[in-house]
Amino acid sequence: MLMRLSMLRFPLLLLFAVLMGGCTGIPAGIKPVQSFELQRYLGKWYEVARLDHSFERGLNRVSAQYSLREDGGVKVVNRGWDVEKKQWKQAVGKAYFVRNGEEGYLKVSFFGPFYGAYVIFSLDANYQYSFIAGPNRDYLWLLSRTPVVSASVMQRFKQQAGALGFDVTKLIVVTQH
Repeated sequence: MLMRLSMLRFPLLLLFAVLMGGCTGIPAGIKPVQSFELQRYLGKWYEVARLDHSFERGLNRVSAQYSLREDGGVKVVNRGWDVEKKQWKQAVGKAYFVRNGEEGYLKVSFFGPFYGAYVIFSLDANYQYSFIAGPNRDYLWLLSRTPVVSASVMQRFKQQAGALGFDVTKLIVVTQH
């Protein structure tokens, strides 16, 4: 019996490792920005548009606040207004670079040891807006330093994300007032 349990342990650990790593991968064809400067990225960002997913469903006035952690990572505070419950929801997480600090490719966790990919695939030179993908094409965000972006930025986001295989017809434009 003891032998059987130890034989099962390895495949279970292997499966767990694969599942954990599978959420931090980059979708095929998407490349993280290079020459990324974390210090310039820190601060408050407004969520302008996103694809729907359960952990933000029904939220408006969504923002993210990024600051340095003592361990060299990034503290992430996501906040949004739950329209139905008429109250703020907040999630505090942590992020770390996956490969190196000069690449816009991080892993983010809000739930213990479980991490998800945060892939910045477009970022303007002034760090005023960024296009972000998750571990697959179900996760997509447009973040901005301002609650609203110009029509040209929104159009560029839709064109670039669409060309990369995201279903931009399902984008939610986030109400920020």
